[in-house]
Formats: sequence, structure tokens, C-alpha cells
Amino acid sequence: MRTAEPSDLRPSSDLTARARIRDAAIECFAEQGFGASFRTIAQRAGVSPGLITHHFASKELLRAECDTEVLRRYRTIKTDSVDAPSAHLLGNLATPGVAAPILVYLIRAIQAGGAPARHFLEQLMDDARTVMARGVASGLVRPSRDEEARLRYLTYQSMGALLVQFLTAPDQSPEAFVASMRTAGRDTILPTLELFTEGVLADRQLLDDYVQYMWQPPDASSDATSGATPDATSDAVQVTDADLDADRPARSATA
Repeated sequence: MRTAEPSDLRPSSDLTARARIRDAAIECFAEQGFGASFRTIAQRAGVSPGLITHHFASKELLRAECDTEVLRRYRTIKTDSVDAPSAHLLGNLATPGVAAPILVYLIRAIQAGGAPARHFLEQLMDDARTVMARGVASGLVRPSRDEEARLRYLTYQSMGALLVQFLTAPDQSPEAFVASMRTAGRDTILPTLELFTEGVLADRQLLDDYVQYMWQPPDASSDATSGATPDATSDAVQVTDADLDADRPARSATA
């Protein structure tokens, strides 16, 4: 399983000054938020503040490059989780797959709000879209009637949960926060897997009712114009569900 170490496992002495500044900025932003000064970042990177200005000109440009690198490292971890889901899960019970500064950076990028946070979240969902598609194609994940809506829901849920945990555990270092999450995670893995694998509702009546509502809302006038009857509409929905189930690949035993 890959890990998210700085710049593809190269020692810091092998990095260019620009890469050292970027990696130091990721750590400082994770620890202090995006208010971390150039002077603080320069001390961490072992360079002068003027060299940061030379390479990046502004904090906005520095953050943009940090965003790109953080997403790249996170994407590697998520791809591994699809390729070997059980190994990824069990391995992370002992050792987190995502380096602490990377995970906390993700949270702070959303917490910061505004246009940069929206852009970062969209990039996060672009990466998740690829991972989800691989999961569906491999049979690990069931297909959805609306893949995009499901993707956005899951992204909001996962990032929202992380943000709540982060805001209710203030003044922790990234390493301490991730350690506390790992401890608490042992109590959430089982219900999460139950929810994703077996669901919550005992039957599918609510889903069937909603799918029918989407097909023909109560105020629709399609009956008069198309000649369709409620029974015919219901049959059409049932066929659609059956077809969807038939198209689903067999689920992986590790799901």
C-alpha cells in the first residue's frame, strides 16, 4: 500500500527549493491555517522569505500549488483503497494511509470557505468521480440511478464529518488529531460498513415511492397529454429498477 510521504518518498535534501517551500507550506497551513506567514514557512523550509516571494509571488499562488500537491497525494491513497479495499482498511487500523498534514490540510481547505474552498471541493470531487467509476466497474460499488448526486452526497458527508471532528477537537497538532480519529474510528467502522453494505431501512418502499414521484410528480399533467395511467407509470418504474439490478456487476466479496 502506498503512503503519502512528501514528494514520492524522496528525502527533503533531494527536493528543489520550490518543492521544499511547497512541502513546508503544506505542513504550516495544516498546523496553523492559511494565515501562516511567509516567515514561518521559510523557517520550516530552511530558506529566506524572499525566496518564497521569488518562486510564488503571493500566498494565493503558493496555496494553489499546495492544493494541487495535496490532492495528488490524496488521490494516490483513494486509488489504492479501490484496488485492495480490505488490505487498505485493515492496514489503516494500524497505520493511517494519509499523512496527518495532508488530511488536516484537506479539512482546513474546506473550513477556509469562499471561492478557494469551492474550487478545492470541486477538484476533490473530480478525483472522487474517477475512483467511484473504478469501484463500479470492478463490482466493488453498486451503480446508482444518479452517480453524480451520490458522489456529491458522499463527498459532503465525509468532508462534513471530518470538519465536525476537527472543530470539536481544537488546538491539536495534525498528528494528535489523526491519532484521535484513528482511536475513535474503531467505533465507527462497523456501523459505516453496515450502512454502506446492508443499508438502514428494512424495505425499499420509500425508495420505490420516491422513484415513482420523480417519474411522475403528483401535479404533473402528463396523464392528460400522454395517455399514461398511474398503473402504466408504476410498471415502467418497476421495469427500470429490474433492468438496473440486472446490469449491476457481481459485488466483490471484500465489499
